[in-house]
Amino acid sequence: MLYLKRTFQITSILSIALMFVACGSSGSTGSSSSSGTTPTTAPTSSTPIMKTTSATVNGKSETILTNAQGMTLYYFMPDTTTKAACTGTCAGIWPPLLFAGTGSPTSVTTLPGTLSVVTDTNGQQVEYNGHPLYTYSKDTALGQTNGEGFKGKWFVATPTLSGQSAPQSTPTSSGY
Repeated sequence: MLYLKRTFQITSILSIALMFVACGSSGSTGSSSSSGTTPTTAPTSSTPIMKTTSATVNGKSETILTNAQGMTLYYFMPDTTTKAACTGTCAGIWPPLLFAGTGSPTSVTTLPGTLSVVTDTNGQQVEYNGHPLYTYSKDTALGQTNGEGFKGKWFVATPTLSGQSAPQSTPTSSGY
């Protein structure tokens, strides 16, 4: 029952967000909800959706990727270049970085890798070097990296994140 209620809440929030986008709402560059139920979305290709910052990861200072609002971005090991393994309830905890613009996503900071968009179960999800990107609902302030190493499957995205050379075996939704 709790799962159905949570699914209904997520669906309702996403429906409202889509309604605003469809109606041409402007002036917002997206948001990341503290409850983790609203994906981060950029409205146009001219608005950078990503940047870099320094944060402490595993006890040392690292340059990491963040969304436009400065929240840490993560990648999920079971994802492939064509399919997000984190959907449904998982995407409520780990909101995907979505792209609602045209063209290609951009970054405030020059990155050595490639930004792209893949249409998957979550929508038009932003990828860095073939890794779909997410924020973490337990990160409530800029610079937090609470999701690093979570269940051995979630890791902070950095500019040096290497590309995926080939899709992995069929992923599962577990491990979020």
